[in-house]
Amino acid sequence: MPSVSPVIRSPALRGRDAEQDILRRLVDGARGRSGGAMVLLGAPGMGKSAMLDFAVDQAEGFVVLRTRGVEAEAALPCAGLHGLLRPVMDRLPALPAAQAEVLAGALELGATGGGLALPASVLNLLAAVGRPVLACVDDVHHLDAPSREALFFAARRLAGERIVLLFGARDDSPAPEGVPELRLEGLGEDACRRLADDLAPEGLGAELRASLIEVARGNPLALGELVGSLSAAQVSGAAAPPDTLPPGGRLWRAYADRLARLPAETGDLLLLLAADPDLDTAALVRAAEPACALTLLEPAERAGVIVSAPGDRHDFRDPAMRAVVYAEASSARRRAAHRLLASVLDHDHQRLRRAWHRAVSLDGPGERLADELAAAAAAGSHGGYPAPWLAFERAAGLTARGDVKAARLAAAANRAWHAGLARHARSLLGRLCSLTVSEEVRGQAELIRGSLELRSGKTGSARDELLSAAGWLLDRDRGRAVRALLRASEASYLAGDNSRFLAIARQAATLRRPDDPAATQLMFEYLAGIAATFRGRHREAADPLRRVLELAPSVRNPSVLVWAGVASLLLGDDVRALGLSTRAVEAARVRGAVSAVPQVLEFMIQTEIWMGRYASVAANAVEGLRLARESGQLNSAGQHLAWLALTSAVEGDEETCRIRAGSAIELAGAHGLGVAGALGNWALAHLDLAAGRHAGAAKRLRATARADGTNGHLVVRVMATPHLVEAAVRTGEHEQARAALRVLDRWVGSTRSPDRLALAARCHALLAAPGEAEERFRDALDLHHQGLCEFETARTQLLFGSVLRRNRRPGAAREHLHSALETFERSGARLWTEQARAELRGAGEAVRSRGHKAAEKLTAQQFQIARIVADGATNREVAARLYLSPRTVEHHLRNIFAKLDIRSRVELVRLLS
Repeated sequence: MPSVSPVIRSPALRGRDAEQDILRRLVDGARGRSGGAMVLLGAPGMGKSAMLDFAVDQAEGFVVLRTRGVEAEAALPCAGLHGLLRPVMDRLPALPAAQAEVLAGALELGATGGGLALPASVLNLLAAVGRPVLACVDDVHHLDAPSREALFFAARRLAGERIVLLFGARDDSPAPEGVPELRLEGLGEDACRRLADDLAPEGLGAELRASLIEVARGNPLALGELVGSLSAAQVSGAAAPPDTLPPGGRLWRAYADRLARLPAETGDLLLLLAADPDLDTAALVRAAEPACALTLLEPAERAGVIVSAPGDRHDFRDPAMRAVVYAEASSARRRAAHRLLASVLDHDHQRLRRAWHRAVSLDGPGERLADELAAAAAAGSHGGYPAPWLAFERAAGLTARGDVKAARLAAAANRAWHAGLARHARSLLGRLCSLTVSEEVRGQAELIRGSLELRSGKTGSARDELLSAAGWLLDRDRGRAVRALLRASEASYLAGDNSRFLAIARQAATLRRPDDPAATQLMFEYLAGIAATFRGRHREAADPLRRVLELAPSVRNPSVLVWAGVASLLLGDDVRALGLSTRAVEAARVRGAVSAVPQVLEFMIQTEIWMGRYASVAANAVEGLRLARESGQLNSAGQHLAWLALTSAVEGDEETCRIRAGSAIELAGAHGLGVAGALGNWALAHLDLAAGRHAGAAKRLRATARADGTNGHLVVRVMATPHLVEAAVRTGEHEQARAALRVLDRWVGSTRSPDRLALAARCHALLAAPGEAEERFRDALDLHHQGLCEFETARTQLLFGSVLRRNRRPGAAREHLHSALETFERSGARLWTEQARAELRGAGEAVRSRGHKAAEKLTAQQFQIARIVADGATNREVAARLYLSPRTVEHHLRNIFAKLDIRSRVELVRLLS
């Protein structure tokens, strides 16, 4: 049996676990006379050389031979063999004389001789070294033909040898027949985040890191060069992040060298493609010589620079190449390309693109071009090229009038914010300071600043800035002024500051007019309905909330759909709320409103919590967390972390729940996020309740009533009431339970939701006298069976079964407990499953675990990870399936190995087989 090499993970090889495992197996195989070869294919900067370095690190006890193909030596026969084999030429006497002579002639004179003599001699020399051999050839595509053919010949004949041959080649190189290939694709998002942290010792802000990752597109070298190029202003957020590779860097030079080898006419066509990413083939042919345009693209296709793309287009194989093509051209050539593109685009249907090309080419007076571009951007679509914010920024750059320039910069900042580019938005707003700004533009800028602060800063500061914006805008842009008030109220909601929320709602009510447009009326009705709800006047809230639903179809905006979804939720119509939230997410994506998606998902998740759809909650919260981090919305990230903590609590994964809840509570404390802090505490309380720690749950839920030093977050407090009542009853705090239940009853009584009515009935059953409790539980179950939430039905069945068992009715108890157990097992709710089994055992039934014995030592999530890993999945694949990061999976695996007293994946497979 071959010995197993130690596991060495290089921090530079983030996201390459599967590839490292393949190379490690190759090296280990060679120790046991089962040699092999592999060609590593990848674009420049993808880490081929780093992977070869990794293989060398694994090759303890091997003779290591390395060389690199050099383009200048490609015409020198056997130059590659000379560089690779010189260290072992002292083994030539071990070969037959004829082979030794052939090999010596090849390395000294470049004589190939033809036939099998040279390749066979190379293979025999490697086999005669006397120890295992690892031979690595980087940039094999630059190797001279005789060397390449001899090494590939050897690579196909390594069975039974103690030899590993590894080749690194460019992604467009043809792989040799009969030699396995390993293609290095771009790194995943999590691996890029971790690599960025490795490269920046002080760490990068989440938004800046996301911007760099987007530009790097999974290329490790690109990410490294981008991090290294950052200025102090970019790191601090005072300047926008880079949007191209650093000019002059290794990757830039590699791309520029490849482009320089193409014919000049091909380069002209590539410049057209670089100047307009949406350019289709028909427009390209119109812009160039029709007879030869496509023919001239063929050299670029053969060189792997461009590929065919959907929509009858050509695109750059590596998107980073676009910026290199554009920047390497002279300014005169660039202007000529834009002028040519403007001439072939349709004036009516491609208005924004045409105006953009005219503006960039300076095809006319600057002010006239700026007006044309700004008008097109204001009327333009939400997708395609150029982005509206970029068009407004370009228009501002061509504008001399200070007030108009300021208005266009504010418009650019607003569009950039909605596109999820918070840093760009702040940078654009910063340029307003030196300009003459009208009061209307000042109000618009304050509204954008307040919105940015609302999503990424302190809620108190956001509220004040948004109220200030409303004051600036009230007499100039009434619709935006009311929107600013609504966002100020949202800041108070996020903080859990109900008194400030109600004060803003009262201020808004004084501004109502009967002739307000539908969108403005809807905002007023929404504030009125929420304010009445927060006062506990639920029947009074019903009319304005229903009015919101009536007005919603007349307005097309993701935020409006969200408000309508919240109105449905408060009225107890979960199905309608979910439908509206789903439409809001779709609308935000269609409009390119990236910044809105995490917020919309927050409300969709709240609906799904009421419906007990925890798997969907986890999926949406993972997406929301990713988008929130990428767009710099830390406050939204805090809520999504808290929702994920709650799903971990439901699963019974204590470790993950505590990590996620702790992060959410920490963010809440730093940013004044009462809602995130309350949600994090609720998740921990749910965990305590599932584990039977009722006193701990009661204590946490009491604290939730005063999350982050406020009077508490009412919405979370009401949602958590069933848990508080259960925990308080178990600890003898009946008065506290009754006080909390009165608040829940007032709301539930105003809805027709059977799920909510069932939860209230369950709470009353827990507080009822022994003779009344059973009837109350039956009422609760009748309501549950009319509703949608299977998980809460199972929770009620568990509690009812427990009461029946204590009342010495084990037969009746078992019926409910079995049903609860099935739901918990299907949901993967480990701790609730254990409670149901314990109650069944108490009811006189021997209950066997349906799982593997290893499951008894692992958490539910750890056992799930172990099963998937045992099936052969990589850490990245496990992470994708379970909505975790590869780092979390790796952490869980270490704990799994420790709990099961094993040391490798091989042992895990044996244990779980």
